[in-house]
Amino acid sequence: MTTPRTFDELVAEAADAPVEGWDFSWFEGRATEERPPWGYARAMGERLARASAALDLQTGGGEVLASAAELPRLTVATEGWPPNVAKATALLHPRGAVVVASPEDAPPPFADGAFDLVTSRHPVRTHWAEIARVLRPGGTYFSQQVGPASAFEVVEYFLGPQPERTRSARHPDAARAAAVAAGLDVVQVRTARLRMEFHDVGAVVHFLRKVIWMVPGFTVEEYRDRLRGLHEQIGREGPFVAHSTRFLIEARKPAA
Repeated sequence: MTTPRTFDELVAEAADAPVEGWDFSWFEGRATEERPPWGYARAMGERLARASAALDLQTGGGEVLASAAELPRLTVATEGWPPNVAKATALLHPRGAVVVASPEDAPPPFADGAFDLVTSRHPVRTHWAEIARVLRPGGTYFSQQVGPASAFEVVEYFLGPQPERTRSARHPDAARAAAVAAGLDVVQVRTARLRMEFHDVGAVVHFLRKVIWMVPGFTVEEYRDRLRGLHEQIGREGPFVAHSTRFLIEARKPAA
């Protein structure tokens, strides 16, 4: 019989694990999350195959873009975090894609009407007016985004109850309104609430180190007591359950 790993062992392993890019293979056997029903990577790949010039904003380590079977002759990706820029460059350059280091809060540094497809998976912020600017007439923006109160069972375990304004931020209705205000026609909006399970405290540590905006400034040292309590709770009750929220939005720039 395998001896259960101790709290200190689980936390130390998670604290040392690399967090660059959007590769979530570290969680295998330790945490699960339902996938949205629309299959973003597949749907993005279908649109890339039909595009002539594509831009992927906030590409992370480039993993999702690189999963596409076919990339347009002109494919550009932006990323703001230096470790991810390096990872995306190594992954995408062999595919003929250009990676541009650009801060996440900065507008995309490209000419008006440069792309007929702009994509982004889980952007930190969506610059709707800038997306409309760089799209060609008839071009499409296609994005999967984090919805309101996503994984807030985790957030509120560490930070306590959050105000309604915080819980309702990133609502798909707000995204729809912002797209329309930027002059885009919204083609579709789909939403999903997805079950997450954390099977050990190390998975929670790795999640909070990787998705840094969930508990800003998270460190093991600052939250050690809460982490120990969660370790004991998982031992008594089984996996810690949370729910992520996602929405898919597709918008088109009117043809000239």
